Amino acid sequence: MKVYLLVACDRLEENEETKLKKHLPDLQAALQKYADDNATNNVTLINQCDSDSCEDWELGVIQAVKKSIHLKFPVNLFNDLAKDFGIDCEIGSIEDDSREPVSYFGKHEGKGDSFLIAQYLGL
Repeated sequence: MKVYLLVACDRLEENEETKLKKHLPDLQAALQKYADDNATNNVTLINQCDSDSCEDWELGVIQAVKKSIHLKFPVNLFNDLAKDFGIDCEIGSIEDDSREPVSYFGKHEGKGDSFLIAQYLGL
């Protein structure tokens, strides 16, 4: 199964957008490092942040998972990013190039739990 994890870039208040734009290079670097370090596990970076509007951005990763334990590292990464940069995250499955969100977590939504998310995904 393919899953995606995205930084929540839509429906942000003005101060949240300003903070996200300020921390964008650090977020991109952290996600690029994760993708590079896990290239053998087919982790792909999503980095579409060319628009002036955060609402149009997509920043995150796509990763294949077979077992619930495979969610531990990406969920922990996004939990750390949420704590460090005050962001929220979206996680879901990808089927037929269509994304289906299953959970939100982060600064406002609370810490993500990889075991519960695995259950939501049916792993």
